[in-house]
Amino acid sequence: MINGIVNVLKPTGMSSHDVISQLRRMYNMKKIGHAGTLDPLAAGVLPIYLGQATRLIEYGDSGIKEYRAEFALGLATDTEDLTGNVVAAAAVPELTMAQIEQVLASFRGDIEQRPSQYSAINVNGVKAYKLARQHAEFTLPGRPVTIYELQLLRYAQGRGILHVTCSKGTYIRSLIRDLGEALGTHACMTYLVRTRAGLFGIDEAVTLEDLEKEPLAYVLPADMAIQGLRKVTLSPEKCAFLLQGRPVPFSGKNLTHEEILRIYNTEDNLTGIARFDKEHHVIRPHKMFADVL
Repeated sequence: MINGIVNVLKPTGMSSHDVISQLRRMYNMKKIGHAGTLDPLAAGVLPIYLGQATRLIEYGDSGIKEYRAEFALGLATDTEDLTGNVVAAAAVPELTMAQIEQVLASFRGDIEQRPSQYSAINVNGVKAYKLARQHAEFTLPGRPVTIYELQLLRYAQGRGILHVTCSKGTYIRSLIRDLGEALGTHACMTYLVRTRAGLFGIDEAVTLEDLEKEPLAYVLPADMAIQGLRKVTLSPEKCAFLLQGRPVPFSGKNLTHEEILRIYNTEDNLTGIARFDKEHHVIRPHKMFADVL
């Protein structure tokens, strides 16, 4: 079994699941997953996890994301992007880039965002977008997100381009929806490119066409996505104890309680993910790999 990560450049028109289906065929394996769903309208970086690396998705998907987003003022759609049905229209005020920039300032930093009804958030075990397509009535609560950077790159005649650097869980189309309201009109997203997802950038992403030619040439080490976690190297004996589900003693002078760690053996192979118990000065196993990665 192949264990690793592929930084795929998802094209417009395909769902994230479509990309997974293609890679399952290329690698002739079922155990494949992705981090950070991209809608069919969107293109860009889509990290794909192969084999045992799928167990690292929850950690690899916690990094900062970067996007370039195009928007149009004056229209609101049910999906908050160009693929949906128009539900409202309004006049577009005469706006300069400087005026829009003033409004953008209120969206930077820690904000609360109401996700799109057509998001992949689970509502009682059902994806929100499935309920929305069934015209079911439900409310998604606001959630805290962080907008690290928000720049207006271009604007003319009601259309513009934004550069966004944000935390996991941020919905760019919802950000554009709220921007339209703050500008006294409506707005919907017309195109989106994810240029970065954690350590994975668009410049290093591989197209499906190139991947088809040499699928093994683009498989990255499984631990590339978790470089943000503190690295701890342990003896083979301690690694064996962790694999058996047993805690091992560790001083951890500079570690915080319950800090998540990436554990390596002395040969520098990833053996798993563990947590540091500061109260008892031990490392407790969390996700260990029988086969080192």
